[in-house]
Amino acid sequence: MDYRQAGVDVEAGRAFVQRIRAMVERTYRPEVLGRLGGFGGFFELPTGYQQPVLVSGTDGVGTKLKLAQQCNRHDTVGIDLVAMCVNDVLTCGAEPLFFLDYLATGKLDQEQLAQVVSGISAGCQLAGCALVGGETAEMPGFYQMGEYDLAGFCVGIVEKSQILDGSQVQVGDVAVGLASQGVHSNGFSLVRRIVEVTQHQLTDRPPEFSGRTLAEELLMPTQIYVKPVLAALRMGLPIHAMAHITGGGLPENLPRCLGPNQSIQIDPQCWTMPPIFDWLATRGNVAPLDMFNTFNMGIGFVLLVPPNQVEPTISHFTDQAIPAWAIGEVTAGSGELTIAGM
Repeated sequence: MDYRQAGVDVEAGRAFVQRIRAMVERTYRPEVLGRLGGFGGFFELPTGYQQPVLVSGTDGVGTKLKLAQQCNRHDTVGIDLVAMCVNDVLTCGAEPLFFLDYLATGKLDQEQLAQVVSGISAGCQLAGCALVGGETAEMPGFYQMGEYDLAGFCVGIVEKSQILDGSQVQVGDVAVGLASQGVHSNGFSLVRRIVEVTQHQLTDRPPEFSGRTLAEELLMPTQIYVKPVLAALRMGLPIHAMAHITGGGLPENLPRCLGPNQSIQIDPQCWTMPPIFDWLATRGNVAPLDMFNTFNMGIGFVLLVPPNQVEPTISHFTDQAIPAWAIGEVTAGSGELTIAGM
């Protein structure tokens, strides 16, 4: 017997690395040293920092992968993978520098996984970070044919004196919410359950989706907020804190960027929710509070700014083609989030 008979094709793995080389190299920044294929990825720290602090983050895509595999569409989940990591790192004011991925599958399907890596490459380019390496693991017997899983790892950098850690937040600061592109990458166990129980087809075209199929609406990739947010920081907009709205929605994630003895109130009437959320709530008979505790509800990222900076902040992101709204206010309290009308 040999390794191929056991289910692992080493030659196919080598060919796959060669196939994705150009995709990876398109993400390179000047600080990248060496080439793809070494035992480690080398990255030289950017110049100009007095006290540089490295910030790391890791995440996955979750059961949204099941939907992608069911639809045989694999490019968008690569963007999701990058977004989930770089948006987290961004919340403290850090610029994402480089990214690594881990891709595990039962049987290496070059066409399928090349689509995944194309999405990872696209996400890294959107975030301005370099894809410096990764691991593709072929694990027969562990994953079913056609199945794969993803994990991502990101490292960013921020000047120590400019770290956003909640200490700058003041009572009266306004929460400016940035629009999401839909469900993003959280809550898909519930999404898939709703689709299954209601027996909807992923090829359905509900009228509220403007001609898109249900699959296209659900596979819309996570918005990457890195470049417009970094631009806002560099132009001097006084952002006191930021939150990435992921698992647990606004109630879990927004309080994480507050200071001690602070709470926050939000008003859902202040922003426009994508129609997918009403579709899920109606078809699944999901209570409003459960929706907010599961999904981003149309707000993918939040910035806390002084009241007199709300309009300049909204204008900046609108100019960057990201709708933004004043959605709430910081109050005195003990860390809770209050939703108007609930």
